[in-house]
Amino acid sequence: MTRSDLVNKLAERFGQLTQRDTEFAVKTILDAMSDALARGHRIEIRGFGSFSINRRPPRLGRNPRSGEKVTIPEKLVPHFKPGKALREAVDLQQPVTDDESPVRQPALD
Repeated sequence: MTRSDLVNKLAERFGQLTQRDTEFAVKTILDAMSDALARGHRIEIRGFGSFSINRRPPRLGRNPRSGEKVTIPEKLVPHFKPGKALREAVDLQQPVTDDESPVRQPALD
């Protein structure tokens, strides 16, 4: 689901809201979540999951072209942990067939 899909679904469900109002509401919520994570806060949405920041320590890597050693700096990355209700809801769904899958798996020849 994309942001525009979410906006359309909410606009359909809440007929009193215009498409523009719905788009503004979704943007406001996502911006607030991004700002909270950028400030190092944790976000918890009951029944859905939680977002937090994980620290990736600095490490030594290699340049794939030259093989030269490269220092990779520390990074802070967002992390999502699904809640129990979301995990159970996903587990109950029927498996996606190849016809419905958005990504094709390569053939194993």
